[in-house]
Amino acid sequence: MRRPPYLPFLNGPLSLAPGLKPIAPEAWLSPDTEAHALVDKHAVMRRHRSDVHGARDGSEMAVLELASAVHAVAGPGEGDWASALEGAASAVSDDLCILIKDDEGLWRLEAASLCAPTFWRLGEKLGEPLGGLHGPVPGANPGMVSRIHRMFDAVQPGQVLERFNWTVQPGTARYTPEQTPFKKIAADLPSAGALDALWFRVERQTISKLPMSGAMVFTIRVAIDPLRAALADGAQVAAFRAAWDGIDPVLADYKGWPHYERLVRAALAEAI
Repeated sequence: MRRPPYLPFLNGPLSLAPGLKPIAPEAWLSPDTEAHALVDKHAVMRRHRSDVHGARDGSEMAVLELASAVHAVAGPGEGDWASALEGAASAVSDDLCILIKDDEGLWRLEAASLCAPTFWRLGEKLGEPLGGLHGPVPGANPGMVSRIHRMFDAVQPGQVLERFNWTVQPGTARYTPEQTPFKKIAADLPSAGALDALWFRVERQTISKLPMSGAMVFTIRVAIDPLRAALADGAQVAAFRAAWDGIDPVLADYKGWPHYERLVRAALAEAI
């Protein structure tokens, strides 16, 4: 059982604030902590192609530029793919999203390969501006959207910004466009053994700007590890409990955490 590559709860409760921090450009996609999941990702790309791949007219230049950047880091990938975006996505565990600024100054999601969505569907978001992408999140509009717009405008090519999101889930599924199945599973799980029934899901997200097209690239890497591995010692247990308890109740409800409350309490007690 590996040590999870990311433990963002050590930095406190989740927040609606973007919380983006600069990282070294060479750390954009490397090392790929989830390369072991590529075989499963390729299966999702083929089985659910109409759901996980999309590119609107006008995104072609940005797609080719992104594909070149990904291949420069990760190599050519494996298999034959119908588009340059899919070829790039096959080489890394990260999902790849491209946002392009329209004539009205709005950043819109224009192309994406999204194989590990955390409860959203690409078909419902493709072409949407930031306000539409974040619409379901409580408190996201208008303040957060305006903030992200300004941040996107200010990012310079060569800069890479990183943030983390996390939750728990019953099982190891990465392709999760809907939360309802997890809620049903959690309701049926006994409290005994919760530490081994729950898994720790982290989204490692980055944003950067392509130098030629000026498009924004949003990457999402999902890491899934046993919750037991994330609660490996007393300090981690205490930090997790503080982060779980400290979240805004509105945000916790949006993330579905009340459905896991019973199991998380049982897991924390067992970890102690």
